[in-house]
Amino acid sequence: MKGTVHKYSRDNIDTDVILPGPYLKIHDHAELSKHAMEGIDIDFSNKVGKGDFILAGSNFGCGSSREHAPIALSHCGIGAVLAPSFARIFYRNCVDGGYLLPLEIEKSTLEQISDKDTLEIDLQNNQIHDMTNRKKFSIATFPPLIKKIIDAGGLMYYKE
Repeated sequence: MKGTVHKYSRDNIDTDVILPGPYLKIHDHAELSKHAMEGIDIDFSNKVGKGDFILAGSNFGCGSSREHAPIALSHCGIGAVLAPSFARIFYRNCVDGGYLLPLEIEKSTLEQISDKDTLEIDLQNNQIHDMTNRKKFSIATFPPLIKKIIDAGGLMYYKE
């Protein structure tokens, strides 16, 4: 995976920020994606390229259990969210729907990667390569089963 970082380093970014409530009635995923992160960055969906990353603070995705949040992020191009921790329901929604990878990083990694850096993520070796600054960081061990579920398109499509 390779992409550009969109950094929002504050903790507790909730699902109301990721996808504000007024858009929950939208069923078209392409239209829904236009409102991703609108609660914190009105131009977010125009900045994102396919395979880009969100770099965020701890407890990303807290708040309500809306599945719309990872759907909107993935359909506007986000391939993974990197954060020191995730709200459990957001993590499960990412995985179960096969939308995007929730990758846990150290707080110190968050502090060393900048907005607009280009990253390459190596899931086999649990590493992040910051191509802009020529640094390497570790990712918490990513369970292979979860990667398989996401690769299958979600829990509904996963077969062992």
